[in-house]
Amino acid sequence: MALSTTPADLEPATGGALPAAVLWDMDGTIVDTEPFWIEAEHQLVESYGGTSTDELAHQCVGNPLLVSAAIIRDNSPVTLTPEQIVDVLLDGVVRRMREHVPWRPGARELLESLAAQQVPCALVTMSYTVFAQVLVDALPEGTFAAVVTGDAVTHGKPHPEPYLTAAAQLGVEPGECVAIEDSPPGVRSAVAAGVPTLAVPHVVRVPVLDGATHVDTLQGLTPADLRRIVLQ
Repeated sequence: MALSTTPADLEPATGGALPAAVLWDMDGTIVDTEPFWIEAEHQLVESYGGTSTDELAHQCVGNPLLVSAAIIRDNSPVTLTPEQIVDVLLDGVVRRMREHVPWRPGARELLESLAAQQVPCALVTMSYTVFAQVLVDALPEGTFAAVVTGDAVTHGKPHPEPYLTAAAQLGVEPGECVAIEDSPPGVRSAVAAGVPTLAVPHVVRVPVLDGATHVDTLQGLTPADLRRIVLQ
């Protein structure tokens, strides 16, 4: 069921079933790094004499990095290979992330609450391991029981492989988990894997899909809220 709600619409949680695990996207969901990526993309295109636009940048949101790199190459004067484009973008974004971790509202608090209630979490991101590790290092050890990155899967989002891989690594059934995502490819990936999904749109609009429930923010949500929201 696809719904749209806000934490203010919900009655206070009084307990109830917790998800078997929570599977988290990273960019735009836990951390507001999309501006870092957009800035790096703009700088790259402009270094080749082109003009980058937010429209071009938004086409890249949530995709595997090589797909985003191909979009940039096909729509700009950049002549680097997709692999080289990814390297340039990662260098810029990793540097910015090490300087400052821009947490999304409510994300860090929800991660801490899940850890306190011993609900395992997985990081499921199309960013590469070198970047995901910066976030992992910024959080208490053991925050993520599994980390699935874009350079560790054969098929990236919107294919279901990343979320199926995360559930398998945690030893849980996809349907017993909750995924948290902010982008269309990410939501489609989680839904295709059979994971009840909480969509928290940020930079780009996320279409209404069966199997995904929309909320405006993670702020104020508790672990007990998660399954109740996606199953209502």
